[in-house]
Amino acid sequence: MTSQDARTTLEMPPEKPPAEDNAVTTTNGWRPSLLRLTERFGLVMLLLGVAVYFALNPATSATFPTVSNLRNIVANESVLILVALAALIPLVAHRFDLSVGAIVALTSIAAAKATTSMELPILVGVVIAVTIGALVGLANGILIAYFRANSLVITLGMATLLGGVASAWSGHQTIVGVPVTLTNFGNGLWFGVPRPVYLVIVAALAMSFLLGLTIFGRRLLSVGVNETAAHLVGLPVQRTVALAFVASGALAGLAGALLLARTGSAASEVGVGYLLPALAAIFLGSTTIRPGRYTVAGTLVGVFFVAISINGLTLAGAADWVEPAFNGGAVIVAVAVSSLLTHRRLTGASR
Repeated sequence: MTSQDARTTLEMPPEKPPAEDNAVTTTNGWRPSLLRLTERFGLVMLLLGVAVYFALNPATSATFPTVSNLRNIVANESVLILVALAALIPLVAHRFDLSVGAIVALTSIAAAKATTSMELPILVGVVIAVTIGALVGLANGILIAYFRANSLVITLGMATLLGGVASAWSGHQTIVGVPVTLTNFGNGLWFGVPRPVYLVIVAALAMSFLLGLTIFGRRLLSVGVNETAAHLVGLPVQRTVALAFVASGALAGLAGALLLARTGSAASEVGVGYLLPALAAIFLGSTTIRPGRYTVAGTLVGVFFVAISINGLTLAGAADWVEPAFNGGAVIVAVAVSSLLTHRRLTGASR
């Protein structure tokens, strides 16, 4: 297939269905519409159903629907949302970044060192965290894009490497003494809303714009949909993939700085716990809004579905093992459903 053939294939309009199929669709039009509606917004409706259940359940009705609890949920999930958005970027191109959690740990330590022992301004510490994250992402991107290495293996190895570096850099201790101004941002309110929420909103809007309305976003989506066709039409596939990991690392670095602001301390083992919940949110999100695709809106729905479910179960007195079991089960179910939806979408597009 030549480059011109690929362009022609991508630009050809889909064939019209036979007349008899149109008759069936017209006669029973509500059934396909209902199916599509359920497929697109099933998780959203389930999220609302879970929230209503815990709000009315006698075991949780006194605490779950309160303003303070809802504030805690959105504030506590702010770091996870940034980590999930970071992992989302390469996943659009069907590459995994398993190092985002380790980047969070390393960059939180970097920001803590910068603002405590080095006594640098807070903004400088945040810039250092984002820069270190971007550099780690650049290393991942070069190895994966230009050396054609497997993203799972490379980022898993990078996560292990960063874990050792973070542990050595922190002296195997928790770093404390972070400036009060930084922790005030992480735990304070603006107009009754936790301050980190504003940062998350800006990051989510910026990510939606980047993936949906920029040339880079279109290229990234093209690589994920059909990398061979992207090569044939002359898209810079390697550079696009490399930049995706740079953006992922930078956003994970920002998450590390926010984690420091939220907790007021930094430790080498903290960031690792964000990886699985972030992946669970992304894969759950790929089953809603635009089924079979990784989107910012879907990821946010996935984050809050898991967060609200776990929060309600915890308030109801669930055991400690429920949270990891729920996250693991969510990943398994979401990956299976997402794979099925992706297969159906691609099969339908090829007909």
